[in-house]
Amino acid sequence: MSYCDRLRYKGPVHITVTDAATGASRDLDLAPSKIIGVGTNYRAHAAEMGKPVPEEPIIFLKPPSALAPSGGTVVRPAGYQQVHFEGELAVVIGARAHRIEAARALDVVLGLACGNDVTVRDLQKKDGQWTRAKGFDGFFPLGPRIVSGLDPRDLRLVSRVNGQVRQDSRTSDMIFPVAELIAFISRVMTLLPGDIITTGTPQGVGNLDVGDVVEVEIEGIGVLSTSVVAG
Repeated sequence: MSYCDRLRYKGPVHITVTDAATGASRDLDLAPSKIIGVGTNYRAHAAEMGKPVPEEPIIFLKPPSALAPSGGTVVRPAGYQQVHFEGELAVVIGARAHRIEAARALDVVLGLACGNDVTVRDLQKKDGQWTRAKGFDGFFPLGPRIVSGLDPRDLRLVSRVNGQVRQDSRTSDMIFPVAELIAFISRVMTLLPGDIITTGTPQGVGNLDVGDVVEVEIEGIGVLSTSVVAG
């Protein structure tokens, strides 16, 4: 397969939605209008980077073409020194939300998944903003399924590279929990069914090399696995 074939956007990601209470499942072709990222949203990660705790959420956008399925590949762009994994809890929106209150925000959630907010750190530093660094095709693997009815407030998140644990945290370390993020973002932009909020990464992010296998595991959801290939 050529480099261009590996990079080509494949369209909607086919994924299973599972009810946490009943185990009932259905299939979904997920095609978000937007992927909204959140920066510096874990206290230990802010401390690790020497950054102050933000007063309000720091949000950015990844393009829909960044979405990729579990079990696939991430193409590591050539010529860069630091291409980092960032294991994250992903929130998939199930209903239109505009200026929703935090108390009702979880009502618009379809479910939760594991995400990997892949980032070219060289470009993040060079550009001074994050679009190019986080916007490559396939730079947001999601999976292995979407779980509905799961409480997002205190889930264990573990990221491994080639079987070695690099991140081990809980979503309770978030500075802004999921309901607050949904409320905040919906005051800026209308959230539509299928949109994804990726809620920030814990401490321990690091570089990926060609041949690496990165896994993001979240309690109650499963393991998102991605292999790194050369670009």
